[in-house]
Amino acid sequence: MIAVESLSRMSVDDYLAFEQTSKLRHELIDGCLYAITGASDRHEEIAANLLAILHGHLKGSGCRVYGSNLKIRVGDDFLYPDLFVRCATERGDPFFKTDPTLVIAVLSSSTQEYDRGDKRLAYQSLAALQEYVLVAQDIPSVEVYRRTAGWEHETYQRLSGSLSFQSVALDIALSEIYT
Repeated sequence: MIAVESLSRMSVDDYLAFEQTSKLRHELIDGCLYAITGASDRHEEIAANLLAILHGHLKGSGCRVYGSNLKIRVGDDFLYPDLFVRCATERGDPFFKTDPTLVIAVLSSSTQEYDRGDKRLAYQSLAALQEYVLVAQDIPSVEVYRRTAGWEHETYQRLSGSLSFQSVALDIALSEIYT
C-alpha cells in the first residue's frame, strides 16, 4: 500500500538526501513523497522465487538482478519496483538506476491499478526497458509487456505452462514462480 506523507514538495537532491537517512522507503512522484508500506507473505514469496531464479540465471552474464530496496529514476521521479534487471558495464549511481532491462511488479490489491497504469507508462518511457512484468499474487497470472515496434502484451495463466523473459533469455515455468 502507498500512503501520502504530509511533507511539502521535494527537489530531487533533497529527496535523495532524505531517503538515505529515512527509516521508511518513499517514492518521489511529481515532487511528492509516497511511503512504501509492507507486503504480504505471498507477495514476498513470489518476489523471492523470482529473485532466486533470475540471480541463478544471470550469473556470469554481465546482468544483475535487484530487489525492492533499490530505486529506478524516471525523469525526476523515483520508483521502487519489486525486482528489476540491469545489463550495463558501468555501475552508475549506487542508490538508483536509470536503465533497467526488465522490471517486475508483484501486484497488490491496493497498488495494482497504479502498477498497470501510470507506473507502467513511466517505466515504458525508459529507453533501456525491454519488458515490464506484472505478477498476480492471489491467482496464477503473469502479464508481460514487451517492447517491439510498440508494446505487445501477453498473459500467462496455466501453472503447467511457462513464459519467456526475452530480455534476459529466460524461459520459466509458472509453477516455479508460485511454489
